[in-house]
Amino acid sequence: MDNMLKKLLRFARPYKGYGLLNIICNVLYAIFNVLSIVIFIPTLGILFDNQEEVYQKPVYQGFSNLKSYAEDSLNYFLTQKVAEEGPIAALIFICLASIVIFFFKNLFRYAAMYFLAFLRTGMVKDLQDTLYHSVLSLPIAFFSEKRKGDLLSRMTSDIKEVEGSIINSLEALVREPITILIVLISMLLISAKLTLFVFIFLPIAGFVISAVGKRLKAQSLEAQKENGVFLSFLEETLTGLKVIKGFNAEHKLAKKFTDSTNRFKNIMTSVLQRKGLASPLSEFLGVAVVITVLWYGGSLVFDDSSGLQPQDFMGYIGLFYTIINPVKAITTVNYSIKKGNAAAERIFEILYTQNPITEPSVPQEINTLTQGITFDKVSFKYEEDYVLREFSLQVNKGHTVALVGQSGSGKSTVANLVTRFYDVTEGSIEIDGINIKDISKKTLRNLMGLVTQDSILFNDTVQNNIALGKENASEEEIVEAAKIANAHDFIMELPQGYNTNIGDSGNKLSGGQKQRLSIARAVLKNPPIMILDEATSALDTESERLVQDALEKMMRNRTSIVIAHRLSTIQNADSIVVMKKGKIVEQGTHEELMSSQKGYKKLVELQTLA
Repeated sequence: MDNMLKKLLRFARPYKGYGLLNIICNVLYAIFNVLSIVIFIPTLGILFDNQEEVYQKPVYQGFSNLKSYAEDSLNYFLTQKVAEEGPIAALIFICLASIVIFFFKNLFRYAAMYFLAFLRTGMVKDLQDTLYHSVLSLPIAFFSEKRKGDLLSRMTSDIKEVEGSIINSLEALVREPITILIVLISMLLISAKLTLFVFIFLPIAGFVISAVGKRLKAQSLEAQKENGVFLSFLEETLTGLKVIKGFNAEHKLAKKFTDSTNRFKNIMTSVLQRKGLASPLSEFLGVAVVITVLWYGGSLVFDDSSGLQPQDFMGYIGLFYTIINPVKAITTVNYSIKKGNAAAERIFEILYTQNPITEPSVPQEINTLTQGITFDKVSFKYEEDYVLREFSLQVNKGHTVALVGQSGSGKSTVANLVTRFYDVTEGSIEIDGINIKDISKKTLRNLMGLVTQDSILFNDTVQNNIALGKENASEEEIVEAAKIANAHDFIMELPQGYNTNIGDSGNKLSGGQKQRLSIARAVLKNPPIMILDEATSALDTESERLVQDALEKMMRNRTSIVIAHRLSTIQNADSIVVMKKGKIVEQGTHEELMSSQKGYKKLVELQTLA
């Protein structure tokens, strides 16, 4: 737990000034909190006519004699006040002094919380930002292994849990120990013997409370994991709603979701029951200790040799009650931190995940393509089985190379490797003779435009979606890119033209329109290399014609790697590579491969027949 708290406190460093001001205000609050109790000791003495009278002004004799000097000075002042103006005047003075003390006590308490607000909200913001940046930097492989819902859970409910359980506990972690320390010093000054007696019982109470919360952290971790599971069910349900309804699978999915929420309910019931036990248990133990203190302190008052006056003992009891709430708060904080610790572990699991696709120590500079792309005996496996085996291919500058083959032949893997979404297992990929591992990922991807089968668009305007790949793109450049992509006409028919919001994932547009926006985005980026991953496979004939025309215009004078499902779209490619089980089985132009009457011709005939 301490290690996790240290990790979180790293996020407090930029706000340490506010933290220091909070500590100063809490120290002042604790001092005035003690004074608000101590000031009533002479009041009791006056009321019960038991106030010690001092007629000679005390002399300061050093820090070691500070307590006696302070008591004698106050008693001297009150003695003078009673002698000159009567006991009522002395009582009025103490009441006015109490009002002033309580005012400053609450002023410094508010000031402490005021300064802490900057630290707390700043920590949450920085934690959210860092987590989001970490998610962006993780490799594609990470997201194929993790559920999206689990990641959403970590970025939402886990962050909220850390904020509510740990960061919000920082106030108590700072204020309460300071209050306890200052109150304990005051109690020792009143009666060292009675305070030492109290210390016997406090560790016992602390041990009992600690024993109750041993399993809380483990249960909280289970709860956060289960929360991620049912969020994943929800995300999958919303994504695949048509399929669920089409196959009448509502009951099946609902049962899975209900089972998950039921497990979550059982875990959280146990967690909340244990957490709820903290306050009543600590209160009972506190009252037991107070009653014991009353018995022992009362016996000291009756013992003339102890020197403990009745008003001093009443003030001591007041201070002891003052210390109970901070001790209870620290106990509650202990439970909260244990509960939030599980969420923090899940957050830091993401933050400390190492990206296996590393940046080169001395990156090579490359701004354009002058020769071509070389795949040299590339082998790759996602887990155990190889998807590519000794794949070698030369893609010359300005040429279009198409990859065709059955599903699972490794075509899309080639696109994932050349963009370094994954790293090759064996062999190398070179651009102009430079291994892509020696080029920074940003520089490498600046050389490439990507158009995928699924048009990835964002809940934003048409203009902002097209301009995603180029900063500070002018309106004229955006319009020109849209025209090349055959998208300008339908964009102008939208309610607000280029400023129309296209909805979540571009769902306000048709498949062909979304694909043409994806092409416009790639055109605007104007990269020397274009990667097209089955860009027309999900389109109808009319949309395919428009998209194919846009693709042909975009690929002019560019080096292109085209992964094709519809073979009619790649007949004009400079070279067609036929793949099977991760290997090249044929290579040549459309005419050459048709005349060879091997695998490619069979694929063409099957599609034509279909």
